Amino acid sequence: MDSSLPFFSFVSFLIISATFPFAATSDTIKVSLSPSHHHHSSSSDPYQILNNLATSSVARAHHLKHHNPKTNITSSLLKTPLFPHGYGGYTVSLSFGTPPQALSFIMDTGSSLSWFPCTSRYLCSQCAFPNVDPSKIPTFSPNLSSSGKLVGCRNPKCNWLFGPNVESRCQDCDDPTSKNCNQTCPPYLIQYGLGSTGGLLLLENLVFPPHKTFQDFLVGCSIVSNRQPAGIVGFGRSPESLPSQLHLSKFSYCLVPRRFDDTKVSSNMLLETGSGSNDTKIPGLGYTPFYKNPNPAFHEFYYVTIRKILVGNKQVKVPNSTFVPGPDGNGGTIVDSGSTFTFMERPVFELVSKEFEKQMGNYSRAREVENISGLAPCFNVSGHRLMDVPEMSFYFNGGAKMGLPLANYFSIVGDDNVVCLMIVTDKGVGEGARGGPAIILGNFQQQNYYIEFDLANNRFGFAKRNCA
Repeated sequence: MDSSLPFFSFVSFLIISATFPFAATSDTIKVSLSPSHHHHSSSSDPYQILNNLATSSVARAHHLKHHNPKTNITSSLLKTPLFPHGYGGYTVSLSFGTPPQALSFIMDTGSSLSWFPCTSRYLCSQCAFPNVDPSKIPTFSPNLSSSGKLVGCRNPKCNWLFGPNVESRCQDCDDPTSKNCNQTCPPYLIQYGLGSTGGLLLLENLVFPPHKTFQDFLVGCSIVSNRQPAGIVGFGRSPESLPSQLHLSKFSYCLVPRRFDDTKVSSNMLLETGSGSNDTKIPGLGYTPFYKNPNPAFHEFYYVTIRKILVGNKQVKVPNSTFVPGPDGNGGTIVDSGSTFTFMERPVFELVSKEFEKQMGNYSRAREVENISGLAPCFNVSGHRLMDVPEMSFYFNGGAKMGLPLANYFSIVGDDNVVCLMIVTDKGVGEGARGGPAIILGNFQQQNYYIEFDLANNRFGFAKRNCA
């Protein structure tokens, strides 16, 4: 956690917070998904913004690569809008409590706990982003809800985050194993690449208007955060995630392009509840099975198996051992909506970037732009009437092909004379970047794709769409 996080205030308020006055049918849930409005810098310099996004993508990759983890329902469908935002994430609006309080959440398939900024005392350090006043961040008010309650130390849902031995931490109980122990579950502290958050766990109603309510949903009431002005809704694979708690059989989204950052343009995210195993495939979608990493530390992530990477018609000679996790869990590819740019470990990235350099040899390198943007390779395309860029394609286990649109892997940077590859890697060559997934498929590469997480059939589906 960043050293600037006011940890003393965090611990002190958690002691105070223990005295809080806390007092489904077939359907489709649909919510809006939109780009996030916050930038990681107060700068309007496009080079600096890209550098911040590249840096945060690499920092998140480090976090994911060194990860420390922890009923029969009839089919129904829920829909929610999904909005894109300038600092690289996409948000949904969700309502908690009785009466419901609506807040925005970053949609994250790379983590599982959902949490919101909580109470009037919420403190967010290093959160002075454009369009954000840290003193006016919308928060959830527990004392205005009649349905919320703190999670007890003996509650099985406390084990989801802290493991089966959490009862040994119930030091204030005469008998920590007693079901009558009213001590609360320990406070949580979670790291997200460059940011972090901490607070207490609640059981609260999750409400999808007009009449869909999920009672006793486990959610974090964050008291302090660092560089996290908005809450996060976790779509990972752990028990505390939204898909697990709502018994989703499937969820899907379509990410509008980044050019709609900070606008009201959104797309729908669909949540299908139920545990049915209907094997129907949507026509036009390519499917590949999810892969279970042998290391339990990485079970939270959605692994898929890439068979080969093509630049133009040339297969990049990436070792097969990179594409499938070994017995130690290292290697393989995950799909992560919380990462902006796709991350590749340096050995993979160098093979891919060198192939682009080879096939784009008629363009000169824009080294200065590379230095200030954090992206590479970049090419000067001034003086060329037509830009000749080779296609980039991922081929997955099962035969599915993801042929990326040009805008999903190359972008104009600064003026119209320079284009850069929108894939990142670690700048160093040490062991810090090794371990965990070798490739992290970020949301920039998922733009204008219909993406489906078919949990009931353990598969990942995708197809090009105009999401706007």
